[in-house]
Amino acid sequence: MDNSLIMTGLVNVLSFTNVALVVGGTLLGLFVGAMPGLSATMALALLLPLTFSMDPASGLSMLASLYVGASYGGSIAAILLRTPGTPSAAATVLDGFPLSQQGKAGQALGVSLFASFFGGLLSGLALLTAAPLLGVMVLKFGPVELFAIAVLGITIIGSLSQGSVISGLLSGALGLLLSTVGMDLITGTPRMAFGNINLFSGIEFTVALIGLFSIPQALLLIEKAHGSQKVASRITDRLIPRISELRRLMPNILRSSGIGIVTGLIPGTGGDTASWFAYNEAKRFSRDKSRFGKGELAGVAAPEAANNAVVGGALIPTIALGIPGSSSTAILLGALMVQGILPGPNLLTDYGDVTYTLIWAVIMANIGLLVVGLMFTRMCVAVTRVPDSFVACAIITLCVIGSFAINNSLFDVGLMLGFGLFGYWMQKAGVSPAPMVIGLILGPVMETSFQQSMLIGQGRMGIFLDSPIAVVLLSIAALSILQATPLFGWLRTAIRGRHQAQ
Repeated sequence: MDNSLIMTGLVNVLSFTNVALVVGGTLLGLFVGAMPGLSATMALALLLPLTFSMDPASGLSMLASLYVGASYGGSIAAILLRTPGTPSAAATVLDGFPLSQQGKAGQALGVSLFASFFGGLLSGLALLTAAPLLGVMVLKFGPVELFAIAVLGITIIGSLSQGSVISGLLSGALGLLLSTVGMDLITGTPRMAFGNINLFSGIEFTVALIGLFSIPQALLLIEKAHGSQKVASRITDRLIPRISELRRLMPNILRSSGIGIVTGLIPGTGGDTASWFAYNEAKRFSRDKSRFGKGELAGVAAPEAANNAVVGGALIPTIALGIPGSSSTAILLGALMVQGILPGPNLLTDYGDVTYTLIWAVIMANIGLLVVGLMFTRMCVAVTRVPDSFVACAIITLCVIGSFAINNSLFDVGLMLGFGLFGYWMQKAGVSPAPMVIGLILGPVMETSFQQSMLIGQGRMGIFLDSPIAVVLLSIAALSILQATPLFGWLRTAIRGRHQAQ
């Protein structure tokens, strides 16, 4: 069964339309990543409405390739401008920009491209290998286990988000609350609609997504639009690295890819965490640590391999449990929801063909990244010079068009702008919008599975303690909250002090 689904996914991706969408998505991701201040998450949110009229295979192929392309594109601005195009490219600045100052911008970008390719390809293959094993495991999941998974997703994302644990959990709880707007899933009674018929069907997930991730980005760009003019370094040297260079860097790339895959498995962590971890390990394993920060190629290869490897790693919990490993994979889940496919372990069983299409799209996107990157990286230098004010106006225009096109409703445009202003406030307050998005996604799953569990247990809350899987998942959820509380930190400090005293 699994083999037939694997082949079905491959055939879906290799159609002419989907190959063209992979190339186009990768190219678009490359340009988005190269623009300082923009992110893959924002681009995915803007393009999500375009997938409404596509079949799942085509929509997922385009979004996955954009995700992969933007992960590499961030290194272009990092190396040429000393400004990370995406947060995950921050570590690349340390050695990438010194290389461009030495006239080796092409060499740095070439190493970044090939490291990104190998990292992404290995993570895609790891995802393809893990999927059949995960498919066997998730057959044991019922409503009780699904509720535990939803609780785990909210607590882990909340506790690992930027800022304090409390703010992260409150953000996730607010997302859960907003997911209840509309008709009750069981009784059909309107809830928190305030008599407005536009809210009877609930808050459109895509509208909230566009507002939370795109409008704040545009407003932040407008804030710094009158700053200094961006002047990028020129690419004057060879872009394709020599075989000897790749052979020397390959152990570093393989190690960093493994770090990226493992980091991606942990929901809430992203490419920025993995890239700094990989950079630190590359420096630790180096014979000459003094070269780092002055233009060391290993300092470019390590973070770039890691942040692209996160893509496949983050999709493993997304596919197996329906818990998005990052805000970008949350949008990929949103694309599935648009197609009427609810997130959760049933992705691998009931929608195996769609799931394997997504996996193959990630692998094909990395192959497309190598080809497109070699052809268009030099052209992307021009993109880094686009004024911030122009980019901000383009983002806001696309936000309005995209949110209106969902239901041809001006109410959705107003709702999107409201979410945008709230997201901007969250950014300023240091609260991550990612847990809120996860709450919006997992809310319907949590509510439905809870009601089904109550029916199974005849209203008995102890039903959640009857399942060993649910007990383990809920225990991990409790620990993820406790380990980040002040009490846990105080205990850890006290234990450390006692050991030092002895």
